[in-house]
Amino acid sequence: MKAPKPLLPLLLIIAGCKQDMADQPRYDPLASSTQFADGMSARMPADDTVTRDADLAATPDRFPYPITMALLQRGQQRFEIFCSPCHGRTGDGHGMVVQRGFPPPPSYHQDALRKATDRHFFDVISNGYGAMFPYAARVPPEDRWAIVAYIRALQYSHDVPASTLPDDLRAKLDAEAER
Repeated sequence: MKAPKPLLPLLLIIAGCKQDMADQPRYDPLASSTQFADGMSARMPADDTVTRDADLAATPDRFPYPITMALLQRGQQRFEIFCSPCHGRTGDGHGMVVQRGFPPPPSYHQDALRKATDRHFFDVISNGYGAMFPYAARVPPEDRWAIVAYIRALQYSHDVPASTLPDDLRAKLDAEAER
């Protein structure tokens, strides 16, 4: 069946308008260009550009969840996976990587980090700090908060006030101190 003659020019025009994006003029990644003074075709993102995967939710200053035993256990599990290779299992900064020559991270038990806010730890886990790279892409926010809770438990375990201990533990400490 033949197309009616008035439709034939229209079909030819439509077929001629087809564009294949792969055949358009473009630069390959990192190719040189005469268009810009620096000779590069790739451009830096504009200031204040937000990545597509950026977490734009407001980060609370204080711990946002109730601290439960399940949360602390999750935090311990995540800490041992992601943090202990550098920070050590007790948070003293003497993890396995450090024992093999990597620079030691700070101990969680120093005064400055005991006084640091919960958000500080969350931000450092998320964005990295110094030689530590960011974990935001590897550790979801709920697990980052669980790690923060476990870090606080580690800090407390190293600096628990003797007055808060049960009598039997206090007596044991007193007996060891007398030796």
